Amino acid sequence: MEIEQELSNEYQRRFAKLADYRVKVWRVLAAEFFQRHLKPGGTVLDLGCGWGEFINHIAAGVKFGMDLNPDCPRHLAGDVRFLHQDCSKEWPLEEGTLDHVFTSNFFEHLPDKDSLSRTLAQAFRCLKPGGSLLCLGPNIKYLPGAYWDFYDHYLPLTEKSLREGLELRGFRVTECIDRFLPYTMVDKAPPPVVLLRAYLKLRPLWRFFGKQFLVIGTKPDPTAA
Repeated sequence: MEIEQELSNEYQRRFAKLADYRVKVWRVLAAEFFQRHLKPGGTVLDLGCGWGEFINHIAAGVKFGMDLNPDCPRHLAGDVRFLHQDCSKEWPLEEGTLDHVFTSNFFEHLPDKDSLSRTLAQAFRCLKPGGSLLCLGPNIKYLPGAYWDFYDHYLPLTEKSLREGLELRGFRVTECIDRFLPYTMVDKAPPPVVLLRAYLKLRPLWRFFGKQFLVIGTKPDPTAA
């Protein structure tokens, strides 16, 4: 319970002031970028779902959100099923249940590589053959100092180290972008959302401003041609 209360306090301190803006940003990200990576009508789990900025805004047949923060259900849409648990322990889902697992700015909060490996193993188990794990997160390669400005950052990753971790757990990496989105919306003046729409379309800009990786791993489908 102490950990859960700390998570609740951290979310309030870090995100409450920008909550409305974050919703607008994720509405654009979901509709204009991530939706195309999702199977229409599929089953999606948002790992480390927080206040639901991603899972609330994507279209899917079945939606799950997993987090230890006890405040999450108050922010999740009515069609999102909340799983309140430690992600490194066995997920309460049958093997081959999910079409996609999405996670954003979450892996860096895990305490160690062992916890990450166990989490990846659970994602692999619960994904259907051909299903995908979409991972967005800060790239320590481009944030050697600022990465540690957050008290609850423990696990530094690059796109290459995460790729290797995924492959060791059986995933086939189908996308590996070292520079995708800028780093953080915390403690910064938020730019107009219209600029995000332009940024997503102008991929050369990613090389200048991107500080987060996007890595997508797919569970091999032995029946696929």
